[in-house]
Amino acid sequence: MGEKIDPNLWSDDPEPHLMGGKLPSGEIVFPMPAGDAAKDVEPYRLSRRGKLWSWTSQGFLPKEPYEGPGSGPGEGPPDFKPFLLGYVELPGEVIVESRIVNAGLDDLELGMEMEFTIVPFNDTYDTYAFRPVANVQEKAA
Repeated sequence: MGEKIDPNLWSDDPEPHLMGGKLPSGEIVFPMPAGDAAKDVEPYRLSRRGKLWSWTSQGFLPKEPYEGPGSGPGEGPPDFKPFLLGYVELPGEVIVESRIVNAGLDDLELGMEMEFTIVPFNDTYDTYAFRPVANVQEKAA
């Protein structure tokens, strides 16, 4: 595995969790605030499972500061690989924007159960994503 794209995005547990924050009001936020904004905010391990709330396909090379495939030296739009992007609702916590992996656009359904995972972002960094739980169970069988 590579380095974390951000050292504070997920825990280093054997079964990692995205790290959010719990405000003094009890509200859960993601990501965990930093600097002065983190005052009185408790680190909070978010649920590893949630429900797909919305999604789309990223079919073209994003603008800077994107540093994934297709954006490196000597690379360009022909090197870009489209990916799925969605919002996953972690019930009672927060809605998280995330890459969606291990699925095609036609496989996704509103409300389907999703699970947190870590995937490569580029040659150096890993990032987080969510994948359909059904695919996880099928691959384990």
